[in-house]
Amino acid sequence: MAFDYDLFVIGGGSGGVRAARIAAGEHGARVALAEEYRMGGTCVIRGCVPKKLMVFASSYAAAMEDARAYGWDVKTGPFDWTVFRAKLDAELDRLERVYRAGLDRAGVTVHDCRATVEDPHTVRLADGGTVTAKHILIATGGRPFVPEMAATAGAMTSNDIFKMDALPKSVLIVGGGFIACEFACILNGMGVHVTQYYRGEQILRGFDGEARGHIAELMRENGVNLHVGTDVLGMKRVEGGTWVKSTDGREAVYDAVVYATGRVPNTEGLGLDEVEVKLGRQGEVVVDEWSQTAVPSIFAVGDVTDRINLTPVAIREGHAFADTIFGAKPTRADHELVASAVFTQPEFGTVGMTEEAARDDRPIEVYATSFRPMQSAFAGRPDRVMMKLIVCAETRRVLGCHIVAPGAGEMIQLAAVAIKMGATKEDFDRTVAVHPVMAEELVTLRKPVRTA
Repeated sequence: MAFDYDLFVIGGGSGGVRAARIAAGEHGARVALAEEYRMGGTCVIRGCVPKKLMVFASSYAAAMEDARAYGWDVKTGPFDWTVFRAKLDAELDRLERVYRAGLDRAGVTVHDCRATVEDPHTVRLADGGTVTAKHILIATGGRPFVPEMAATAGAMTSNDIFKMDALPKSVLIVGGGFIACEFACILNGMGVHVTQYYRGEQILRGFDGEARGHIAELMRENGVNLHVGTDVLGMKRVEGGTWVKSTDGREAVYDAVVYATGRVPNTEGLGLDEVEVKLGRQGEVVVDEWSQTAVPSIFAVGDVTDRINLTPVAIREGHAFADTIFGAKPTRADHELVASAVFTQPEFGTVGMTEEAARDDRPIEVYATSFRPMQSAFAGRPDRVMMKLIVCAETRRVLGCHIVAPGAGEMIQLAAVAIKMGATKEDFDRTVAVHPVMAEELVTLRKPVRTA
């Protein structure tokens, strides 16, 4: 059978665009891609990139306070959201053009419309007609989940924060994952009065317990009104904002409410059920280690598969798919020891096993320290950083590294290289410290604080 394309990609985010570019540009495949919103996906348009720019913007108030402590005559006014928002929009427009230019150079045909799967080799386009392809790649990512009560009351999601016309004076953030915690810190840093509810016993579920507690304490010290073991009982729009009643009986009116209670795979209405692509309990596309679905011609990468929902992972999966199918280079994406960063203030960088997971698996030693860094101490701030290594007591390999500190995202990238290579605690010990920097503590931790 003759197909219109060798590959049709549904979704213009990081994973889909990488797969399309590699398949077409490096392996010579005939490729088309459909994106119904904006090229770049969650990361570029409504996720990592605009969020990190907001992190930068929100950090300057504290930096200017430090500058005064260091002797600078710094005079500041309130944060101007409208100035920042205009520059943010311009930057996202620029990045979208970069994504489109990359696809164009690779020879990928782009359809700016929604696409759905009609059969194992046919895609229907919302602007009319169908196209056929030997292979179809689903790369539609995920979307925020909002309960019906919150949606009815006009609650925002993380997607909406970047589009605000003005900053609210007060905001309630519901959720305790990394998105909720990041935006709590961002908005707090921009001068918004932030309250955060999380129904669990501690924020950042799934991360290292000691690090979670450390971050929660620092968030409270920095001004976030954080309540754990607390959920929303009632919510409605009222004059002047949104009235919220919590499970502990507290009632308040907020200028805005943001729900960050999780994300779900973007598979609704794609036609996958009809062609017998297997979906999981949350609607995720079930794939094997080659990103192949139960239908041999249909593959999926990125957050829509709900494996590791990180942009660099989606990119690796998309690249591996293209190399395997079109480059005669069978490649499986490596999901082991993937480092990540949570852009709270201060940041949290992590790679490998948590203390809780490691101690349930094997005998371990825990090396940890917490201290006031030089810059903060001089400025009179009470901030404390945390450094932690989880070590296998038998093999001496470092199983996990957890850092809560300014610049932790930068530090963990380098620590991840060593841990991925199988570094032992003695390898860390043999490494001469760089002084005076916070990260030197990672190679000067001599005695375990506990064993398990």
